[in-house]
Amino acid sequence: MEINNSIIENIDNPHELERIYRKDPKAFKNSFLQAWEQNPDSQVLGVWFERLHFKEVANTEKSSKIQKDFIFMGILAIMAGIFTRIIFHFVEQEVIAPINLAFGIIPFIATYFIYKNTPKKSVIYSLVALFLISGVYLNMLPLNDKDSIILAYLHIPIFLWILLGLAFTGNEYSKGSSRLAYIKFNLEYGILYASMAVSGMVLAALTMQLFSFIGLDIEDFYFSNVVLFGASSLAIVAAYLVSMNLKLAKNITPYIAKIFSPLVLVTLLVYLIAVIWLGKNPFLDRNFLIAFNGILLGVLVVTIFSITESDSDEKKNISDYINFALIVLALIIDSVALSAIVFRLSSYGITPNRLAVLGVNILIWANLILIMFSYMRFLQNKSGPSTIQDSVTKYLPVYGLWAACVIFTFPLIFN
Repeated sequence: MEINNSIIENIDNPHELERIYRKDPKAFKNSFLQAWEQNPDSQVLGVWFERLHFKEVANTEKSSKIQKDFIFMGILAIMAGIFTRIIFHFVEQEVIAPINLAFGIIPFIATYFIYKNTPKKSVIYSLVALFLISGVYLNMLPLNDKDSIILAYLHIPIFLWILLGLAFTGNEYSKGSSRLAYIKFNLEYGILYASMAVSGMVLAALTMQLFSFIGLDIEDFYFSNVVLFGASSLAIVAAYLVSMNLKLAKNITPYIAKIFSPLVLVTLLVYLIAVIWLGKNPFLDRNFLIAFNGILLGVLVVTIFSITESDSDEKKNISDYINFALIVLALIIDSVALSAIVFRLSSYGITPNRLAVLGVNILIWANLILIMFSYMRFLQNKSGPSTIQDSVTKYLPVYGLWAACVIFTFPLIFN
């Protein structure tokens, strides 16, 4: 009643009405209708009525949409768990390759993205066709340990990741901003999924320990059914949570990017000094060359995520100089690795592994060159951060094309 009187007394004082509302929105809302009934001709109260009433309608519509999204996500999560378990059964029977487990998860995440984005039919048909072709082709390959077959298995996740990006971007697949959003989604998704997976592992360990106290060993059954089902279903749930703009992942990713960049730079510098000091030679040591390429990929990933987490209107700061230094170091590493690979090709001949490593190193080298020149222009105030981000996003399909080349041609060429 007191607030009702205050509303009427300040009916011609919008500033005071706003103050009363902000002090206790719930009480204001409860008392407002009575004041509105007593003063139906007040334009000020009329605006307030529309404000409060419109908010209720908007919230109702939003709540209904969230509920539908949640139900659809739940159905996809259950289906992903069931399909993954079925695929795992055939993997256990050694009928199909273990990499088929990816088809129990990624197509369902793609389906959720299609549901959210509603892309054109041509995009949907292309995705369905590419998923089917890659799945059928993968299972037509012989189950053996030949290098070309293993390379095809290793490149399938990259190819499917690009297809997932197409589902995520929908009709805007050619826009740099949409591709940038997809890269950010991956970082947020990884953090969120890892957090939930750790909780799941703790629950699994506790459950198996409790059953062991009563003399039951459920480890095999629990992993094959509960853990596998849960891990695949959780992948869909995590995609749903990230797409709902969960603040936990969004707030932490920029800090992770800024913290890890200098740590990686220092670690890499110390490592390279140690390599030179100990006289390690990637030209002759195959395992060391593999490690060198692993470092290169790690630096590339950290650099890309650092770049994508920068705001498009942000001015240059210390993080940009750290990223530029990382790119230069990565280029040095890649140049050495390329020289070593060419040396091994000329000395020992062409093999699927050497050719695949050569191809991916050339792609990374070209990508790093583009990013480096974009960064140089940015640091010289000749362009903005968006130019750097474009040099990252526009190059993504190239990796997908290379993965497709390895998957669909290497097993035929090196049969």
